[in-house]
Amino acid sequence: MGVSKSAYYGWLRRGSTACEKADAERTPTIQAIFAKSRATYGTRRIRHSLLKQNLSVGRRRIGRLMREADLLCRTKRKFKATTNSKHGLPVADNLLDRQFTVQKPNQVYAGDITYIHTREGWLYLAVVIDLYSRQVVGWSMAEHIPTGHKCGLNS
Repeated sequence: MGVSKSAYYGWLRRGSTACEKADAERTPTIQAIFAKSRATYGTRRIRHSLLKQNLSVGRRRIGRLMREADLLCRTKRKFKATTNSKHGLPVADNLLDRQFTVQKPNQVYAGDITYIHTREGWLYLAVVIDLYSRQVVGWSMAEHIPTGHKCGLNS
């Protein structure tokens, strides 16, 4: 480890430093604030809560103590509205009425669109399946949802 025996035994005899003692006192408080927030508070909010309790602790120190205690806050995902039901476009009739059992192939097709987030933005994937075999009959992917008619499907 690169430490002499005398330095190691000197460290054992010396005991905790003032900073280590202060960290040991603050860690349970930080853990309690974190638990009360249901794992949503990061260093800024925890620091704000500590200031309300008249405890002045820096964000970097709070971050280090959180790392040492394995406290990771949950990040909120950006909401993406994927459906716009308030439009004047025609809506197809529901011919299946949730009857998805089919007796022969190539009689009933069903389709759906899903949204895939990538580093370059959103991709829209449209898939059509045969309800008898559950096999993909065709699909199309684009950076936008085509409006209007003739959405070319790849097969």
